[in-house]
Amino acid sequence: MSSQKTAPQELSPLYQCDSKVHQTLKAVHDHLHQLCCDHTHRLVKMETMDGDVFEGHIVHCHKGVVYICLNDEGSHRAFFPGAPFPYPYYNRFVLPLVLFNLLTISLL
Repeated sequence: MSSQKTAPQELSPLYQCDSKVHQTLKAVHDHLHQLCCDHTHRLVKMETMDGDVFEGHIVHCHKGVVYICLNDEGSHRAFFPGAPFPYPYYNRFVLPLVLFNLLTISLL
């Protein structure tokens, strides 16, 4: 057996972001992050680029992801025998949404 070492190959990227596009994306990211942080605990309606619409309260925003606590008015996701939960927040779901996938954010 021969133990020849081969030189590591240079990896060529399939895609490399243009520096101006990178600056624009960074500016949009920073703006949306600050906007969401400034409106934490506010009731909002968010629409994604795919046309999905979510209503809820902004809980947190971190590293390009906004977390919203979905409204569950009139909907029950599970049946639990016995008395209802004393705290309504136990039946709520927090949904992470990527900031770059958002089309609109509206205050309700």
